[in-house]
Amino acid sequence: MSYSKFTLEEVLTKFNLTLVENVGKFNNLPEVTPSKLLAETLEDNIPLAVAVATEKARSELIISPILVAVRKYLDKQISLFSGIEFNVNLELELRGYCDFIISLSSLQSIIQAPVIVLVEAKNDNIKSGFGQCLAEMVAAQIFNQDKGNQISKIYGAITTGTTWQFLELEGKNAVLDLEEYSVKNLPKLLGILIDFLS
Repeated sequence: MSYSKFTLEEVLTKFNLTLVENVGKFNNLPEVTPSKLLAETLEDNIPLAVAVATEKARSELIISPILVAVRKYLDKQISLFSGIEFNVNLELELRGYCDFIISLSSLQSIIQAPVIVLVEAKNDNIKSGFGQCLAEMVAAQIFNQDKGNQISKIYGAITTGTTWQFLELEGKNAVLDLEEYSVKNLPKLLGILIDFLS
């Protein structure tokens, strides 16, 4: 089984996780003003991505520019991986390709300290990505434990590019923020992503 095959219920059962649903868990984090370049890029890219209406268009035209801007904001002290194979534990079926992984290491050649995993929602259905995202978060948690990384929380995002939802995993406790965050409120979105990495 690969990450994309997991349902939310399967991940919770297989890894003995407790899920708490919370509305607006990340809503009070400080906002970050986007750069002029990012604002202009998204002004052009969002209508194009929405019109093309494919995962690839949304990934390339909306998600990637936002993540690259976050990396730049943090002085390139994080690394960003897209479409990378992340085989952590084959026995637990934690294997496959991840849409995006953000690591707390500036080393871009290999994944060293994953802290955020991001899943593109299939057919614009965010809920369909919850299981995959949480499975990737568990894999990141196990990876960090195996490497001796002292990272207590793993974050996840499921996005259509224009709409985002977030998860947090600490130990066996997962929190799903039921609030949907819109790219129309870009300062809020940037604030959440940057807070996860700070």
